[in-house]
Amino acid sequence: MVENIQQAAASLLIVGFPAGVVTDELRRLLKRGGGGVILFERNIDNPAQVADLINEVQANRRGEAPLLVAVDQEGGPVSRLKEPVTQFPALEVLGRTDDEVLAERLGTVLAHELRRIGFNLNLAPVMDVNSNPDNPVIGSRALSSDPYQVAKLGVAIIRGMQSHGLLACAKHFPGHGDTSVDSHLELPVLKHDMERLRSVELVPFEAAVHAGVATIMTAHVCQEALDPGIPATLSVKTVEGLLRRQMGYRGVVISDDLEMKAVLDHFGIEEAVRRALTAGVDLFLVCHDVERQEQALEALVRASESSSTLRNRLLESAARVARLREGLGTCEPVDSAAVRHFLGTPDHRAVAEAIVRRGRRG
Repeated sequence: MVENIQQAAASLLIVGFPAGVVTDELRRLLKRGGGGVILFERNIDNPAQVADLINEVQANRRGEAPLLVAVDQEGGPVSRLKEPVTQFPALEVLGRTDDEVLAERLGTVLAHELRRIGFNLNLAPVMDVNSNPDNPVIGSRALSSDPYQVAKLGVAIIRGMQSHGLLACAKHFPGHGDTSVDSHLELPVLKHDMERLRSVELVPFEAAVHAGVATIMTAHVCQEALDPGIPATLSVKTVEGLLRRQMGYRGVVISDDLEMKAVLDHFGIEEAVRRALTAGVDLFLVCHDVERQEQALEALVRASESSSTLRNRLLESAARVARLREGLGTCEPVDSAAVRHFLGTPDHRAVAEAIVRRGRRG
């Protein structure tokens, strides 16, 4: 039974690794039941190389269900994959078009190209409302300063991706758009009351929930009206109370990277993992340090051994993640030699060009 708990705990981790090859440490974690990987620019040379890398990652999985293979391909400044993958502008340009059809087509192109390479989870779209011009980390990544426009266009992107087999992720719940500090560096604290949150920050996320978004990513942001002094990722009131109970979300909740200083500097990796598990987080991103990945896994196991409540919580998350992965179907290797032919096609580039053209006029 301990082995089962270890597998369940490992299945809740999505990890990064430092190279364009599967490392021994990553291989061991995947064989123990690791849930998936996230790729960054450090892992990427060209599409064929990435496809081969993902094939190797999948070959090391435990069980039949595909591993989650994630990337941040939002458009604009946060686009890990470069040409020949179709390059889209920052989402604020799409926002200026106010065009749901274009937004859905963007999502469709992302799905066709990322799935061809081997990705099955895109950590997009950003559903934050761009309500602070001094925000150092969101800004042009957001669709609009109008929450209803963010909701409308964000849902269209989600629909385009998920209707063509690519899992979407609405981020960063319950809202990172009005912060004036970067949660990669320190903990942002916002003092809006609940009326403000419900009328602005939460509007796009409620729309994403109703649209059936597969995953939602939490923000390392402290919303004082929800849980004073506690980042959303670690907050029972925010994840379990607001997102699950009040908003009715039944999908998978993903943490933002637990190595970001907004969490790591205040709690450390082990306490952060335990608190996030308690809060209702299902998948834990640990994107850089191998030692911290191991610490996160051991913290999950110890939490489940120390409390029947946390054990049940861990098993609940493991079941939710398993359903998500099983829903991806069979895991067929990608034909890396052919992948280049499906990227940056004239039809795909035409979508990006239309967004740029219409966004400039908007």
